[in-house]
Amino acid sequence: MELPAVPQPWRYWLLLGSYGLFLLLGSAVFVGVEAPREAGLREALEGARAGFVLQHQGCLAEPRLEQLLERVLDADNYGVSALGNVSEDENWDFSSALFFAASVLTTTGYGHTVPLSDGGKIFCIVYTLLGLPASLLLATCLLQQLLRLLSHRPVQYLHAHWGIPAGHAALGHATALGLSVLGLFILLPALCFWALESGWTFLESVYFCFISLSTIGLGDYVPGRGSSPSLRQLYKISITCYLLLGLLAMLLALETIYELREVHSLVRFFAPPRTSASPSSEDDDRLEILSLDQLDLATVCGPFPSGSQVEVEEVDGQAAPPDSPSG
Repeated sequence: MELPAVPQPWRYWLLLGSYGLFLLLGSAVFVGVEAPREAGLREALEGARAGFVLQHQGCLAEPRLEQLLERVLDADNYGVSALGNVSEDENWDFSSALFFAASVLTTTGYGHTVPLSDGGKIFCIVYTLLGLPASLLLATCLLQQLLRLLSHRPVQYLHAHWGIPAGHAALGHATALGLSVLGLFILLPALCFWALESGWTFLESVYFCFISLSTIGLGDYVPGRGSSPSLRQLYKISITCYLLLGLLAMLLALETIYELREVHSLVRFFAPPRTSASPSSEDDDRLEILSLDQLDLATVCGPFPSGSQVEVEEVDGQAAPPDSPSG
């Protein structure tokens, strides 16, 4: 994949400008889509409040209503709802605490449940400081094994036994893996949430799955709130396992896509060029580039057999000359 020749200083401005335009485009779309809906909701809420005050004007003072609403909203910010019997849906039983710990360690952070006490806040800080590096270490070790089994070996098999070029095999495998993750960890769980969660549409279920596995965790949809008390514990634990496995599958798919040759070409297009410390180090730099390119190809296709020759493309797209036979 050859990209147009652009001077290096302009590449940073091109990348920064493209990202800025993408950010502005997203902001404009969100304003155009969500602002009218917010205005309608605000108008309906103000009308309902004014009607309620007018209906109970003789027995309910407006300042008392304001105090009650403030307490209700403040409790809701801590995950305590004033609707129905609030004692039936606890936020700090074991399954809910496990769900909270998993959301913290995966940086999802739905925000529907937060520590109430000062001791809980201090422990959350310490627990996160220790847990985030441990989570990154565990994810890295698991990804290395999964990439070898589910990404590198299938591409190597397609290349060796079916004769498919390594680049085409890697691209096809990345596409198949991405579609598999989409089906198994987003669409299929969305069907389950659609069936189990009352009031959720299929689109809202897909939205929750994607927002959760991408570790955004907005918190507007949280499963398990309306489930029966007898099954709530098992349901919360099942959701916790799904989030951990789904996040690992999402990372596997993203890492497989990142290893594609086309993605590496795009990264090298914006990456700064390496400057030689002295003219005598040019040969060492070329050897290092050659070894890195061989390592990238070996990462996808497996180790090279002894005595085989591999054509390596340099940054400028020209093939490296073969080694001269030794006398």
